[in-house]
Amino acid sequence: MEKVRLGIIGIGNMGSSHAKNIIEGKTPDIVLAAVADRKEDRRNWAKETLPESVKIFTEGTELMDSGVCDAVIVAVPHYQHPELTIYGLQHGLHVLCEKPAGVYTKQVREMIEVSETSDKVFAMMFNQRTNCVYRKMHELVHSGELGAVKRVNWIITDWYRTQIYYDSGAWRATWNGEGGGVLLNQCPHQLDLLTWICGVPTKVRAFCHEGKWHDIEVEDDVTAYMEFANGATGVFVTTTGDAPGTNRFEIDLEMGKLVCEDNKLMLHRLAVNEREFCKTATDGFAKPECTVEEVETDGLNEQHVGVMNAFAAKILGKGELVAPGREGINGLMLSNAMHLSSWTDQTVTLPVDEEKFLELLNERRATSRQKEDKNITFDI
Repeated sequence: MEKVRLGIIGIGNMGSSHAKNIIEGKTPDIVLAAVADRKEDRRNWAKETLPESVKIFTEGTELMDSGVCDAVIVAVPHYQHPELTIYGLQHGLHVLCEKPAGVYTKQVREMIEVSETSDKVFAMMFNQRTNCVYRKMHELVHSGELGAVKRVNWIITDWYRTQIYYDSGAWRATWNGEGGGVLLNQCPHQLDLLTWICGVPTKVRAFCHEGKWHDIEVEDDVTAYMEFANGATGVFVTTTGDAPGTNRFEIDLEMGKLVCEDNKLMLHRLAVNEREFCKTATDGFAKPECTVEEVETDGLNEQHVGVMNAFAAKILGKGELVAPGREGINGLMLSNAMHLSSWTDQTVTLPVDEEKFLELLNERRATSRQKEDKNITFDI
């Protein structure tokens, strides 16, 4: 195989963006072979925009059964991600799945089990892992040079959305259509990065406010407390109701503090390990010496194109993935834990009780509102 023949299932905002990147030559190891979408207007867009060689299908399963592709990107509504990924893997195709991996971990766990019995490549579209700042945070934390993580705080409240955003599509901000709100739509990348860099928490106590700032049935304001296996604690705060909002990711470690804000990474480096200093200092008010520096990175941030190129390289045997598919469950596990904690008004231990979560989710789906699809287009 010289190039990967790729099919895109779902050519809405993200799928069409992936198609454009390919036909513009940004993915040299990939050729766009086919697209699929249930909406006629999107198929018409494909006919008018994409090369004549690109096959157009209505159903993703039709595309996967056609034999014209080696691999697919799954870019459809959340509930269908595991279903189509499983179908693709079982029918001999490599699969790159858009975020989130699914809505509930029980289904995603099945998807991972199928992937482990397949010889095909399975990857997640966690494009924020290509960001040089987050890559450097991952490197510094996992190298051990700053000691153990003590505290994690991420306030990500610059996801501001207006009511018309939520009114734009029938699936948006509904339990049955989307499966959640800010945690399932805007924050999968942050939840993935948090678990990728700091690990999966062992306990969560969360408060998810549903329809606090908008006329919606799902959460648009979340505050969560987390505990990790090594005793570290953390707080995660997000909303679509704050303007101008904040995006500040802070990790406190034994040898200092990392602060990611405004696309910069600052390192507050201690001269000695805080744990050692605390136990040996002779002055009750003393503090360890600290220097502050901006951390230099390689400046690269390839985003979706980087993930696709790595996916193709893995298929062709000349590179590694940005995000292996099996890691898609981690951020979703944290999201499910936040929902379950809020729904039950209890602290939740991870891994979550998947049967209980699904039971409570299905109760909400059963009474989910039916909305008119206004077909207004937004990115996410």
